[in-house]
Amino acid sequence: MSLFKKKEENVEQKTYIFPDSKVYFEYNMPLAEKILMFVIGFIVGVVVGFVFYDLWFVSVILGVIVGIALIPIRQKQRINKQIETLKKQFKAMLESISTSIGAGRNMVDSFTNALTDLREQFSPDAYIVKEVENILSGLNNNINIEDLLRDMAERSGIDDIQTFADVFDTCYRKGGDMKEVIGSTYKIINDKMEIQMEIQTMITSAKSELSMMCCMPVVFVFVLNTMGSNITGRGTMSGYIATTVALAIFVGAYFIGRKIMSVKM
Repeated sequence: MSLFKKKEENVEQKTYIFPDSKVYFEYNMPLAEKILMFVIGFIVGVVVGFVFYDLWFVSVILGVIVGIALIPIRQKQRINKQIETLKKQFKAMLESISTSIGAGRNMVDSFTNALTDLREQFSPDAYIVKEVENILSGLNNNINIEDLLRDMAERSGIDDIQTFADVFDTCYRKGGDMKEVIGSTYKIINDKMEIQMEIQTMITSAKSELSMMCCMPVVFVFVLNTMGSNITGRGTMSGYIATTVALAIFVGAYFIGRKIMSVKM
């Protein structure tokens, strides 16, 4: 009993300045979306299982496995989309703030001006708009701007924003050149995103080919089954073993291919 209590005490609960603010490296998937993902995965698994095994109980089991596995995959996709969206919007915020500081505005006025620009460029519900609103609200409540930026950085899950918050904190307290800091950070993020977009453009066709190649075995086996004569050896132990090994290879190859083509910068 004391062991479990000790473990619970060691779990650190992270708190943020604004308790209701968004944590971008997390995604609480709604129940409806979980059910939808499970149903899609279940249907795909049943179809694949029936084509390869022609056994309903195996197809149902495979459908359940695929349905359950699809939920965390979808959750990870959502998290990656949140992070990429915030990164692009954060770049726009830095550009606006850098322009304002270059025009002689102070930091508070620069963020106020950035809020107006970001609302026009994106939408009132955009991630970065909410973040700038929180920053301005915190400033009005006498919270240090460096603490507000660090809070956003910790929730972002983005190394560039965390680095910017650290450098901003040091320079702001010691009277550094904020225009240079913000301008340099904007340039670095912009260059990295341009390189990332170029790489994504280059491998787009490869991703499409990978998806098609993973679908082709199912189509190929289905065509063979319709030709009769039990060409694929369904119904025999050797056929089931060969089918299971082949499916494992296809699934492994797909995830390895996706891993190779994933670009993280």
